[in-house]
Amino acid sequence: MTTEIRGMYWEDFEVGATVTTPSRTITSTDIVNFACLSGDFNEVHTNWEYCKTTPFQEPIAHGPLVYAVAAGLQYASGINDGTLIALLQIDAWRMLVPVKHGDTFHVELEVLSKKETSKPDKGTVRLKRKFVRHDGTLLQEMDVTMLYKRRP
Repeated sequence: MTTEIRGMYWEDFEVGATVTTPSRTITSTDIVNFACLSGDFNEVHTNWEYCKTTPFQEPIAHGPLVYAVAAGLQYASGINDGTLIALLQIDAWRMLVPVKHGDTFHVELEVLSKKETSKPDKGTVRLKRKFVRHDGTLLQEMDVTMLYKRRP
């Protein structure tokens, strides 16, 4: 049985090109489940009464939760399917706006650069990841370096 690869190989990435992922809505259940998974029960994520005393007025999503959802959206876009080898590095991760229950966002992936490696079957791609809310607000951004397969 052969599995069809639908992901992008290193050669398919063009510097300056942008890939936009599907969108997903963060729910209260996501926030609570992430608190349980991570053990991070900080009141700003889990205590409605406490949050009423903060500028947020309600629990906000954990930054790493939003990152994890963004990684899933990148996978859902298809570009990693069968071609991604590894996440190598994250630089300049900035959390700009709190994410709340009901916020829907997508990820814009701009190709910043790409490099051959010493192995002819692999190459690195540096992407600017922008997490963009449904109203156009930039929520988080980071630069990531990923290792992709090269065409056989």
